[in-house]
Amino acid sequence: MRIGIMTDIHSNREAFSACLDHARLVGVDRLILLGDYVGYGADPVWTVETVARLVSEGAVALQGNHDAAIDGSDEDMNATAQEAIRWTRAQLGPDHRRFLSRLPLRHEEGSVLYVHANGYAPAEWDYMSGPLDAVRHFGRVDAHITFCGHVHISMLYHMSTTAKVGAFTPVPNTDIPLLPTRSWLAVVGAVGQPRDGTPAANYAIFDAAHQNLRFLRVPYDSAAAASKVREAGLPERLALRLEQGR
Repeated sequence: MRIGIMTDIHSNREAFSACLDHARLVGVDRLILLGDYVGYGADPVWTVETVARLVSEGAVALQGNHDAAIDGSDEDMNATAQEAIRWTRAQLGPDHRRFLSRLPLRHEEGSVLYVHANGYAPAEWDYMSGPLDAVRHFGRVDAHITFCGHVHISMLYHMSTTAKVGAFTPVPNTDIPLLPTRSWLAVVGAVGQPRDGTPAANYAIFDAAHQNLRFLRVPYDSAAAASKVREAGLPERLALRLEQGR
């Protein structure tokens, strides 16, 4: 079973479409989506409706903090994110909002845990952005493998049987064996708003049968996505982020 893991789509139709096309091309068996379907980008309606369709076809979709903010609070967000959320709220209808509000925060399959932000307190939206965060995660979560997003930059953390925590930036298109003698925390980079200096979209494929993980980069028309952001009247910074991958 090859599972495509996508997160932080952020209303970016071009990036999401490119990743879905790539997943079909390489024969992904099913999808698990880790949240943040809306916010920042210019195509929230299409994105939410696409995620809902994928769920009806067997995909798993979790809730992210931007999804929760549509009918909840955006007080913890910066001014740019708040402006994008206000704009997004005006685009979405009752069915879209209801779908987002009812998404679960976590999903478990055996010893594998899927969340948006972190495994120990998923509703608090703490970031797994460095080794100290990974140490906190491993001390509080029993799962052998945890997948999360939220950070927008790919990273892989592991803990040995002696509680030594290591980290490395994964090389795209390389199979990584997730050894049973270690615990793993895989931070999957963003589909719709990468922040590592490369505009190409991110997603990952987890081969559950062989316990292998592959991080992927998928080029897409970031200029078209950025143009839509400008046409919508969203902050210029959000268009520049798509063009620059930062």
